[in-house]
Amino acid sequence: MEKRELGRSGLVVHPLVFGGNVFGWTADEKTSFGLLDSFVDHGFDFVDTADVYSRWVPGNTGGESETIIGNWFKQSGKRDKIVLATKVGKPMSEDKKGLSRAYIISAVEASLKRLKTDYIDLYQSHDDDANTPLEETLSAFTDLIKQGKVRAIGASNYGAARLREALQVSKDNGFTRYESLQPEYNLYDREDYEKKFESLCRENNLGVISYYSLASGFLTGKYRSEADLDKSPRGGGIKKYLNGKGYKILSALDKVAGEHNSTPAAVALAWVMARPGITGPIASATSVHQLKELGKAAELNLKPHEIEMLTTVSSY
Repeated sequence: MEKRELGRSGLVVHPLVFGGNVFGWTADEKTSFGLLDSFVDHGFDFVDTADVYSRWVPGNTGGESETIIGNWFKQSGKRDKIVLATKVGKPMSEDKKGLSRAYIISAVEASLKRLKTDYIDLYQSHDDDANTPLEETLSAFTDLIKQGKVRAIGASNYGAARLREALQVSKDNGFTRYESLQPEYNLYDREDYEKKFESLCRENNLGVISYYSLASGFLTGKYRSEADLDKSPRGGGIKKYLNGKGYKILSALDKVAGEHNSTPAAVALAWVMARPGITGPIASATSVHQLKELGKAAELNLKPHEIEMLTTVSSY
């Protein structure tokens, strides 16, 4: 299982990222600890979360995922085993959002406290903030890196033109630059990233960590009809994939999985890993068994004709 550098950040990671959005939502603290232990025990090291996870759960206020990770760091002593990514910018409350200097400086302190650590490996802008000049945002991030509180920065939910502009602002002003992009990307949802971002990221050597890498679970093969949609809290978001293209992709995944004695989910992640310019897909699990199945993706060496077949059936 080879490691990959994230952009030019100096952060070197295994090509599977654990999505911490489940912590405090579909995985309680005890389950989350077991998942994190298993993730590290299987040789992986990259965990992605956000300050706003999992605010959407009734009774939560945001920060739950970071708090669970911080408690795990304290209990396990495994902070040095993890490359930790979190995010800032989405609303934590009406007056706690965006990418102004003042908010970034206060938000990072709140995240560090919840995470029980004195540094964040990758600090990402969770949303573009059109109301704050890029110079202000990138200057604040640069100061955090100088202070040792952050090692590298990344962008999520930026438009391509705005991301290009941000890279130019960093270059012109001597600011730290975004070293990674976090886009939606999977075998089904390819067009937006491939048309708008892929060449930009490759030209600038940006790392790419994709979210919804399994299309909200559709690419696991667990959902094959509308009758399956109530199998999980995320089932409602899967109906849009139940069409001719979706079924063709599942059929191809089944075929390749059979050749490798593997699973559709592992094959779908392995296809993303094999895409030039991708650092690694983000995937979530709520059980150790699920996590082990996902981890097999990093050991799968898809043959060129298998990659070509999957690419062809999922074309847009």
